[in-house]
Parts: sequence; structure tokens; C-alpha cells
Amino acid sequence: MRRRSLLASGAALAAPGLPTAPGLHAEPLDVDVALVLAVDVSRSIDPDEARLQREGYRNALLDERVAQAIRRGSVGAIGLAYVEWAGAEYQRLVLPWTRLAGAADAARWADALAEAPRASLSWTSVSGAIDFSRRVLGECPFEPTRRVIDVSGDGVNNSGRPAEMARDEAVAEGIVINGLPIVNDKPNFGRPPPIPLDQYFRDSVIGGPGAFMIVAEDFEAFGGAVRRKLIREIAGLAGPAWG
Repeated sequence: MRRRSLLASGAALAAPGLPTAPGLHAEPLDVDVALVLAVDVSRSIDPDEARLQREGYRNALLDERVAQAIRRGSVGAIGLAYVEWAGAEYQRLVLPWTRLAGAADAARWADALAEAPRASLSWTSVSGAIDFSRRVLGECPFEPTRRVIDVSGDGVNNSGRPAEMARDEAVAEGIVINGLPIVNDKPNFGRPPPIPLDQYFRDSVIGGPGAFMIVAEDFEAFGGAVRRKLIREIAGLAGPAWG
């Protein structure tokens, strides 16, 4: 039996009334950016931290400053997909492609994320997250000006192929990869990473024209970092890579 697409398998997780992709026979809708939020749910992230991550994304999408960034785009809408990932064997499309063009859309999206079940698995495969997000972008039903993968996480790649290989292949397709490293006091189950996490994201994860990262100093600071990152991604602002 033919395997269902990522878009079809993820659509069942959307809350009723969530503004998802247009029908198969509809004309594609324009968006300023097609953005995949790829969020780490490996076992180094405890339930409280997982909750803070989701709350950070929910609150950011409801923030008026983010809404203003969306409205000021040439189209005034963005396409958004939400992915959670852990080791090379686990990536999941939690919320499928949704077109956000106003406060009501954002509120429905935030509610859907609050209701979606959570999982926590071992290992950290940044490469798996990028590869899966590329496939999600490949099924985007909208017509974007830009395609972006946003990777957030608290550890270096320790599962699957090297992150640099996945990054380079995505960038070669015209995709920009931004990063949100979370520098906490217990990455890798208490073992210090082989390289500072912000340096690792800079050297091995982000890539493409205008790529940048914003460091969250801990999970409590995650929400503010998400908001700043989303405003910059939605607006397509140029600036220093290390934000």
C-alpha cells in the first residue's frame, strides 16, 4: 500500500477549524515565507522544558509584534509547519502546513499546538531534523518567496549522519536554515558537549543566504528568543549571523 504523504499523515493531528493547506485542486496561495519549526524533543529535555518550548512558540505567535511582522510582508501571510524530532529514527509532523494571515489564524494554531500530544525520545539527530524538514517543505502547498527551516535544540548531533551534510544539501536547494540553540545546565544528560553549543550551531547547523541564530541562555529565556527569531524570519531581515 502506498505510504501517505507527510502532509496527509500530519493533518489528522490538527485541531478542528485550524486553517490548513488548500485543497488539492485549488490554486496555491502565496505566502511571504514557508517556515518549518523543527523542535528538539530528545530525552535531554524534561517535561517542564518541553512545556516551556511549546509555550514559547504559542506565545510568540500570539504576540502583536509577530502579527505586525506578518502583516507588513508583501503578501501579509506566512506558511507554518511544526515538527518535533529526536534521534535519527524519530521525526513527527505535529501540525501540518497552515496559512497564517491574522490573529484568528494564530489563535487557532496556538490552540492546536496546546492540544497536540507530546513525546520524548532518546538521542539527538540534527541531521534527521533537517532531512525531514526538507521533505515537509517539499510538500508545502503554498507559493513562498522564501523557504526556511528553524532548528531549536539543546545538544549536538549524536545520531544519524553528520549535520553538516544535511545542512549543505538543504542549502543547495535554496533553503535557509536558522538556529535557536538552548544553552542549559544539563545538555547531553549532564555531560558537557564536545564544543560550545552556540559555536556548534554556527559552524554545523545554520546555512544559506542571511542565515542566523539566536541563543536562548536557558529554557526560561526561550520564549523571548523565539519571538525575536520569528520576527526576523518573517520579515526576512538581514543582519549578523549571531543574533
